[in-house]
This record gives sequence, structure tokens and C-alpha cells, in this order.
Amino acid sequence: MPEKITAEKFINNLVETFADTVPKKKSVSFFEEENKSVTSRINRLFGRQKPIHHLLGGGKSADVLLWRNKKISAGVLIGATAIWVLFEWLNYNFLSLVCYAVVLGMLAQFVWTNASGLINRAPSQVPRLVLPKDIFVSIGRSIGSEVNRDLQFLQDVSCGGNLKKFLVVVASLLVAAIIGSWCNFLTVIYIGFVAAHTLPVLYERYDDEVDDFVHMAVDQLQYNYRKLDAGFLSKIPKGKFKGKKYE
Repeated sequence: MPEKITAEKFINNLVETFADTVPKKKSVSFFEEENKSVTSRINRLFGRQKPIHHLLGGGKSADVLLWRNKKISAGVLIGATAIWVLFEWLNYNFLSLVCYAVVLGMLAQFVWTNASGLINRAPSQVPRLVLPKDIFVSIGRSIGSEVNRDLQFLQDVSCGGNLKKFLVVVASLLVAAIIGSWCNFLTVIYIGFVAAHTLPVLYERYDDEVDDFVHMAVDQLQYNYRKLDAGFLSKIPKGKFKGKKYE
């Protein structure tokens, strides 16, 4: 008589069938010989379950960061590089560059007005550059809301009593301070700008390899943290603080 199939055997057969359909990829861990292929395919970086284009906003900014239009993305990156070269290598300061730009603009309008008057015997109307007032208000509001959100996050971390999050934030700020001592603020912004235009498109192309490497690194960090927590952090008394949230 055929062997009776139980619920446990049915689930095991189903899992084995699903695992066989997934292409297996061998990856060596720091403290294990290999990870499970199914787990590495299901787990994504930062727990994402949507395409990287959707996580970046899904609009024109995401298209630029992911190089959907290579001409526009290359133009933006070249423009940022030109600005960085002007301020960092050629030692231009912001006031001098603005004054030179204004002088060139005024010279172009002066030549345009007088040359058109000599050729057409009537001066042509030079287009006026007028910036809308709402754009400055929206920029100010956006900057203010981001600053308040960051301040609220830092206060919640410092008063929340979560030692792990507190140490992570403090370590991140110390790393940022060390990087800031190596180069000036403009260079840091330029490095972040270049990283934003290169890392997302590279991750979109090699997402499986990056996910496997990151999960191996996270596993090792969690293993080291558990050892540190068992030997030192768990012995520190935790206080309960309640931080007031400001809107």
C-alpha cells in the first residue's frame, strides 16, 4: 500500500519543490560555509519589496538618478562637477562667481539691445528674468520642516532609552565629523551627489550580489553585537525617559 502522506510531509515536499525551482547561488559567510539560496532571494536590502525606481520616487528625479535618459543624467553630473571644480580647484568664491555671472548677463543684454537697434533700426525687447516669489517660500518651508524633523529624531533618540539606536546615531555623527575634517562642506556635498548618481544605478544592475554581501555583513555584525550585548551592554542599567515631541 502507498505510504500515507501527512501534512508535515506535504509541506516539506512543497518547500523542496519551490527551492529546486529557484536558481541556487553559493555564497560564503563569515562564520558559516554557505547561506540558504531561498532566504537570500527573498530578503532584500533594507527590506524592500518594490523596484528601486519606485523607492526613489518614481518621477523624473528617479529617472535622472537611474540614468533612464543618459544625456540628462550626464549633463546634471557634468554641471555639478563643473561647479565643484570652479569652487574647489580654481578657488572661486561664491560672491565673485555671482558678480562675474551678473556682469556677463548685463553685457549680453547691452550688446543685444544696441546691436538690434543698429540692424533693425528699432531696439528689440530683451526678455526679462523674473523668479516667482512662491519658490523661495517653498524652499524655506522645505528646509525648515527637514531641520525640525531631524532635531526631533535626535531628541527622541537621546531621550528614548534605546541604547542600541543611541550608539548607532552617535557613531554615525562621529564618522561624519571625521569625514568633515578631511574635506570641506562643498566636497562632502559633491561626493554625496556623485554617489546618488552612481550607487542606485549600480545597485539596480547588481542587486542580487549586493543583497547577498550586505546580508552576510549584517549577519556578522549581529553576531558581534550579540557577543557585546551578552558581555557588556546587557549589564548596563537602562533608564526610562519620556521625551516631549514637538510638531
